[in-house]
Amino acid sequence: MNTVAGFDCSGKKMLVRVDFNVPLDEEHKIQDDTRMRAAAPTLKKIIGDGGSAIVMSHLGRPKQGPEEKFSLRHLVGHLQELCGAPVRFADNCIGEPAEEQANSLAPGEILLLENTRFHAEETAGDQDFAKALAALGDGYVNDAFGTAHRAHASTTVVADFFPNDRKMFGYLMAKEIQNADQVLLNTQHPFTAIIGGAKVSDKILIIERLLEKADNILIGGGMAYTFFRAKQGRVGNSLVEEDKVELAGELIRKAAEKKVSLILPEDSVIADAFDNQANTDISDSGAIPDGWMGLDIGPQACKSFKEVILSSKTLLWNGPMGVFEMENFAKGTRSIAEAVAGATEKGAFSLVGGGDSMAAINQMGLANKVSYVSTGGGAMLEYFEGKELPGIKAILN
Repeated sequence: MNTVAGFDCSGKKMLVRVDFNVPLDEEHKIQDDTRMRAAAPTLKKIIGDGGSAIVMSHLGRPKQGPEEKFSLRHLVGHLQELCGAPVRFADNCIGEPAEEQANSLAPGEILLLENTRFHAEETAGDQDFAKALAALGDGYVNDAFGTAHRAHASTTVVADFFPNDRKMFGYLMAKEIQNADQVLLNTQHPFTAIIGGAKVSDKILIIERLLEKADNILIGGGMAYTFFRAKQGRVGNSLVEEDKVELAGELIRKAAEKKVSLILPEDSVIADAFDNQANTDISDSGAIPDGWMGLDIGPQACKSFKEVILSSKTLLWNGPMGVFEMENFAKGTRSIAEAVAGATEKGAFSLVGGGDSMAAINQMGLANKVSYVSTGGGAMLEYFEGKELPGIKAILN
């Protein structure tokens, strides 16, 4: 694997694609800097070698051109703090001003380019746009695992304009691949996958792939009720994807055939409205009364899931167990986070991934108690689904 670790950046201007798609509040203050902190070691390596870093990223989903709320200008001060180096800002990611700023960049300095998605050519994977980006640097470093599944100009196409010995992975990208491969290729058994979130449709492919690998698959979150409907259960007003009920039944049958334990939550915390202040109760997950909805796994499910997790040697967690953003429905997700941390302490390898899972484990202060927290939601899912990620392929080829 060609990484920045083995490259001497001295005297070179390195074009670095990072994933600084961080949440900002209405005053443009950073709410969670996990992705920025994760990319900092690569930038420090470049400037520490006596090179300079030209940093590009997207932020949000701007519709038509520049939008102030999606400007990377808001990240300059914090990036400077994280890297302990001067950070300049370019109002555009291509064009003469950006080229001039890149050319005048001194060793040990960082230039942060404006949001690549302010140009429609970015998501279109435009060759000319990628060529204009490539012209800014002497080498290309991809450290943006969160966008590795997108064949965009700055994540994939730009690599075509650099020779093989001048394009490489950053520290974060290399760690993401190594940790995912630890689960996929160096699996210690029992292997338990904990899959949550709202929709079965988002997780079909990963569940199918895990049926070939896992010993246990624990299902939580809103998606569990589509499985209960497939088992002829009553789920009240709980979230159900009616067009995926048959598929959920098929996944249950496949798990039985392959002798994989696909475990659903026995009980649920139910509410009479989607509201933190709603009336709540505990119900058998397959017998939820009309007018009520399941918003978290219940106490018995927490206990059962914990027992399976603590007996595991490899753990993959993707997706919350309930509406953890509401305090009254966060106990299930917190219970899983604590169990995964406990299993890790006993020697298990644990990989946590996906935006909500990452937010939950950070919120609960347990990120340092698991083996690895992935910064890539969609990218991690697609990697586990067995898909070839364009951002990875562009460097390997």
